[in-house]
Amino acid sequence: MRTDTRTKHPHDDAPDTADAFRRLIGMPDGPERDTLRDEIVEAWLPMADRLAGRFRGRGESYEDLRQVAALGLVKAVDRYDPARGCAFESYAVPTITGEIKRHFRDHMWTLHVPRRVQDLRNRVRFACQDLTQSVSGRLPSVPEIAERAGMSEEDARIGLEALDSFTALSLDAELPGSEDGYALRDALGSLDPALDVVVDREAVKPRLRALPERERAILYMRFFGDMTQSRIAEQLGISQMHVSRLISRSCGRLREDILHDRALPGGAPGTPAAHRHETAAQRDEVPLPQAA
Repeated sequence: MRTDTRTKHPHDDAPDTADAFRRLIGMPDGPERDTLRDEIVEAWLPMADRLAGRFRGRGESYEDLRQVAALGLVKAVDRYDPARGCAFESYAVPTITGEIKRHFRDHMWTLHVPRRVQDLRNRVRFACQDLTQSVSGRLPSVPEIAERAGMSEEDARIGLEALDSFTALSLDAELPGSEDGYALRDALGSLDPALDVVVDREAVKPRLRALPERERAILYMRFFGDMTQSRIAEQLGISQMHVSRLISRSCGRLREDILHDRALPGGAPGTPAAHRHETAAQRDEVPLPQAA
């Protein structure tokens, strides 16, 4: 009885395409070569499907994984050189697997994570899986993970942080432990209405300093001391109408100065209106309130 001493192929359904590859290398570009190339790809598709199945359950559909694996198979067929002496599957398996891993790296991350951080994440993930079997009742510590993965503790922390970066939670997702429906959206800040006046405040500051001292005092009492015009007039010993006229003139002067600055190239401050109206200010000279 004859004994079959042939070595079993690593893939049970591996086709014998050695002769087809030799013919493919020597054929010129054209329809005949394309047909032979398609036949080789179709013959090895079962192997590509099995490789795709190894990556199930990682957030990508099996059909999409099959498409990516088929693309890797096509690249392997186009780049394979039988003259190098290795079997096609020895070259095709790492090529297809690398194509699938590249797909996960480039398309499956919700956040953009650098390649180095992705590699640290994978090493940390495998180290955690190994340590879980030997460490019972607790999570592995950072030093233990770093030692098992052969990296520094700082890199281990970076890898641990990246474990949660593969996917993102919806803003409508409830926070862990929340019983009142408190979601991430509720933790977001809102626009501060005071932001709209920041620019105006900064623009008016130098112009306020350029006003005569008595006008600054009146504006301070009115807008910062929340004093009425009648009370200001009483404190200064002038009429309420006079106070109203000084406030209107000071505000108009500030407005004119700021608009003048905006009209200049680059917004550079020009000559303060307080200087242009110095004579008018002197006509309305009034005593300042005495400090308490």
